[in-house]
Amino acid sequence: MTGKHFFIIIFCVLFAGGGAVAQTPDNSAVSRFDALQNYRTGRDLEARGRTDEAERYYAEAVRICQEEIARNAANMDSYTVLTWTLQRQRKYGEVVSWGQRALQVQSDYRIIETLGEAYFYLGNYSESLRNMQRYANALPQGDRASVAYFFIGEIFRIQNKFFLADIAYTTAVRLEPGSALWWYRLGTVRESAGDAAPAAEAYEQALRLNANYQEAREGLERVRPTAPGLRA
Repeated sequence: MTGKHFFIIIFCVLFAGGGAVAQTPDNSAVSRFDALQNYRTGRDLEARGRTDEAERYYAEAVRICQEEIARNAANMDSYTVLTWTLQRQRKYGEVVSWGQRALQVQSDYRIIETLGEAYFYLGNYSESLRNMQRYANALPQGDRASVAYFFIGEIFRIQNKFFLADIAYTTAVRLEPGSALWWYRLGTVRESAGDAAPAAEAYEQALRLNANYQEAREGLERVRPTAPGLRA
């Protein structure tokens, strides 16, 4: 794919919209820091499988954020950490409720991206897509741009829009090439579209990142015979 073609097709995925990010200085830095530290500690514990301990830190982060918002309803950092934490707790309905409340105060793309994830897990793909496209369109190099593109790809894959899913997944792995899952997903939509050689390339990259990725190996075995020029 040429660079010119790449940028043209990205444009097709996105739609215009979204204003500048409004950022509010945090007037309670100590409280916010405590909440953020609790969130990060909980996330690290969760990654190590210590879910009960993680939940205690998440609960404390939620408590701090809610108390801070009660004192200052315009504190966007507290809304942000709160929605991040509720997302880790899989309380997606609460993420939406608090996120919508935050956006009534002001636009904040951290909240918008988190809402996109929550809507996805709630099965509301239209709202998820709207929020993810809004984030990616406004912040194409933002901290969560690769994640936004991945979720856009997931939605288009679920909707059997394989060409658009290919565009989104390709963008995601260009921004963050280290996820075996993302390369595998790219392989699946290319395979579904009948693009055997590009699918094989994606499956191979997934296996380079995770040699034990059985689904990627099975995908490669399916497409290899029909992909000319692939090594045996």
